[in-house]
Amino acid sequence: MRLHHAAICSADFDASLVFWCDGLGLDVLMDHSFDGDWPTLFGAPSSTLRSVFLGDPAGDDAGVVELVDFGSPLTPPAPAAAPVGGFFLLSFNVDVTATLARLAELDVGGEVVEISTYGVRMAVVTSPDGVRVELIDLPGPGGGR
Repeated sequence: MRLHHAAICSADFDASLVFWCDGLGLDVLMDHSFDGDWPTLFGAPSSTLRSVFLGDPAGDDAGVVELVDFGSPLTPPAPAAAPVGGFFLLSFNVDVTATLARLAELDVGGEVVEISTYGVRMAVVTSPDGVRVELIDLPGPGGGR
């Protein structure tokens, strides 16, 4: 078994696409609207949802981040200051230096928190929808993506 995707209800698709694609380097794999009984399945306000799958087209085993829009305005929650029960974060292996530089240039990701543990550089940023995102360097030249 493997995780297929993690879904995020996006308050602002444009800002989210800048963060996830331009900042982190994910590609749009699919952008489609679906009609369905989403009110029954999810308690959603609409029977139409827009789904944008983001990922690495060369890494079909890497999982997907899905941005979801049910057509109703949303306000992203403020990220928790400390871990709480429930959803915690999404984690990516990237070249941390290059990724943080892109995020800074785009002025997205919020405050950056960085540490190095066991010789591995890690950073945490926040998506426009309040999702905590952990960036972990891969060993070797240029980190990883």
